[in-house]
This record gives sequence, C-alpha cells and structure tokens, in this order.
Amino acid sequence: MREKLFELIERQNNLSVQEIALNIAMSALLGFVIYISYYISHHGTIYSKKFNASLVVLTVLTGIVMTVIGNNIALSLGMVGALSIVRFRTAIKDSRDTVYIFWTIIAGICCGVGDYSVALIGSAGVFVILLVFGLIKNDHRMLLIIRGSRSNQSTVQAKVYQMFKKRAILRVQNTTEDSFELIYELSQATIKKSVKATHQISDEIYQIGRIEYVNLVMQNDEVSN
Repeated sequence: MREKLFELIERQNNLSVQEIALNIAMSALLGFVIYISYYISHHGTIYSKKFNASLVVLTVLTGIVMTVIGNNIALSLGMVGALSIVRFRTAIKDSRDTVYIFWTIIAGICCGVGDYSVALIGSAGVFVILLVFGLIKNDHRMLLIIRGSRSNQSTVQAKVYQMFKKRAILRVQNTTEDSFELIYELSQATIKKSVKATHQISDEIYQIGRIEYVNLVMQNDEVSN
C-alpha cells in the first residue's frame, strides 16, 4: 500500500510535444470563443478591451498549468500552496465578469487534462446561455432631483405623489433653513405611464413656484473607465 502511494505521488506526465501543443491550442481556441462571447454580451462603457484580452490569456495559462500538473499530486499540492498567497484586488465592474473568469479557468482546466469534449460542449452551452441573457435589457432607473424653497416642500411632495403615486421612491431628502432638495427614484416605464413626455414633469413642478431646478438623470449599472 505504501509503495503504491509513493508511486502515485511521484508519477510524472509523459505527454508528447504534440499533446502539449494540442492542449495549449485548444485552450487558445476556447479563449477566443470566450472573447467573442464577452464582446457580444457587453455594450457601452462597461466593455473593457483589456479585460477581454486577459480572458484569452487566462484560459491559455490555466491550460498550461494543468498540463504541467497532470496526475502529479505532489506538484499539484505545491501549486495550490504557491497560488494561495496571490491576492486579486481588481474591481469587478459587472457581475457577469466573475462568470467569465470562472469560465476561462474551467475551460483551461478541461483542456489541460485533455478532456476536450467536456470543454467544447460545456463552453457551447455557456455561450448560448450568456448570449440569451445578454439580450435582456435593464429598465434603467431615473432620478428626479428637485430643489426649491422650503416653504413649498410639502406641496412638491404632494405633487410628485399625485403624478407617480407610490412608484416614486424618495431616496434622498436634504434641507436647509431656506431650501430643500428631494431625490426620487423612478423607472422609465413609470415615467411613460404617468406623463406623455419627460419635459412635462418639469412643467408640472415649476408651476408650483419658487423652484430652483428640476433635473432628470438616468442611472444604470454601467461604470465608465
């Protein structure tokens, strides 16, 4: 039993140059598939060319590491210990970026151990799922910002409630001795149902009098570089 355990621990990979090259090539191929998927599913300022290129490199690197480790238990334990000291502090702008990072790692692992069928079929399934969900659009939130004389604050709040009912959520209320500022959160659908055009909101509120400004700001999940 002890001899078999030592044999398992000391086992080395006997891969040929062609097999090693095939593992790396398949990792690069799937990395390019991931690149295309990320490019399609991300739009606007949230898309990062550098991050997308890093996904391809990460897939290849993971494939190389798994090719080196293979069935060598001693080497795999040493690799885990070495990688455990690494700390990644890169800010994730989109929750989907985490999915792509895991996808690259899993694809690289599959290619590194030579299980190409799992890598190809699994990546095809993930590609379709991300493509479908990438077409789903968020109902961007709108912020209604109102500033005016404090003597009219209750009138303004009553007017906003009249226009939007409970669909207007009061997020911020700032007041001074002479003025107030209210920030409401609404959806685009709520605005379209309540009034025919966004400029009518300002007209309705300005008619109250003693209003400094009325601003409508679109708020979404995109973070610019």
